[in-house]
Amino acid sequence: MKKTIAQISLVLSLLIALPTSGLTAEKSVDKDTRCAVCGMFVAKYPNWVVSLTMADGETKYFDGVKDMMVFYFSPQKYGAKAGATITAISATDYYTLKPVDAKKAFYVLGSDINGPMGHEFIPFADKSAAEAFSKDHQGKGVVTFEAITAEQVETMRSGQRMK
Repeated sequence: MKKTIAQISLVLSLLIALPTSGLTAEKSVDKDTRCAVCGMFVAKYPNWVVSLTMADGETKYFDGVKDMMVFYFSPQKYGAKAGATITAISATDYYTLKPVDAKKAFYVLGSDINGPMGHEFIPFADKSAAEAFSKDHQGKGVVTFEAITAEQVETMRSGQRMK
């Protein structure tokens, strides 16, 4: 019995010590920074933060991949200058909480895990991790960045727009 209590205590202390975010850039997100698409406060959701850097050096922040994709498909609608170029996109790997190049990531569709705004594209740096997550969480598939369509994004946003 004493050994079991000690083991439970050790596990709980390790869980409490886990970091909530491994993203370097996102740690500097000001508490007042809002998602460029929905207007939610980004810093409240450190495990979901996505950043997008424009060629002029401006960085846009989002509370999930879904909202970043909304911006990606219609940047001028959300304040980007006409002809503006996106130079980098960083997403948060769901398991490691580390930044990943969003264009090289793998995304789980239709899982039973929701982001801050409901249905979400769940990002992973590793395809096998994405496939395992999809299997464990009733995902409907794993896709690459290039395979995500504006239609998929709009379907996922149905009834969830804030702005």
